[in-house]
Amino acid sequence: MKRIAAAALVAVGMAMSVVPAASAAEGTELTAVRTGLHAGFDRVVFDFNGPRPSVTEYRATSLEHCASGKPITAKGDEFLVVSMRSANAHNYPGPRAFDTPGLAKVKSVTNTCDFEGHLDFAIGYAPKGLSYKITFLDNPTRVVVDINNS
Repeated sequence: MKRIAAAALVAVGMAMSVVPAASAAEGTELTAVRTGLHAGFDRVVFDFNGPRPSVTEYRATSLEHCASGKPITAKGDEFLVVSMRSANAHNYPGPRAFDTPGLAKVKSVTNTCDFEGHLDFAIGYAPKGLSYKITFLDNPTRVVVDINNS
């Protein structure tokens, strides 16, 4: 009987040690997505509640969901996909896809991936080939994407 109780305690202890590690692997959490029109550029800001995620980006002419591979429809002639690692939007209460009628060139913002610490958003714009700049701000953590609109 003592062996069963000891084995049960070990199993519970192992399970409890795994859960926090899995949560930590998901990284910083998205808290807001904001857009704004500025002189010369449209801005998209991703706010986070923790440390800065690592960010890469690429251009695409079509979108698909990262897990299923199913196509995603969004407005824009081209998309800047902003890929944020060690980040997630699991508890993000805001919209995951929306149009941006108040901006000059940015037409949409669409979440294309939120899986195992990999968070992607596609920023749709027109026409193709617009220049962009990605910067970071702290306190709170923000990933800032400026798309040239002039």
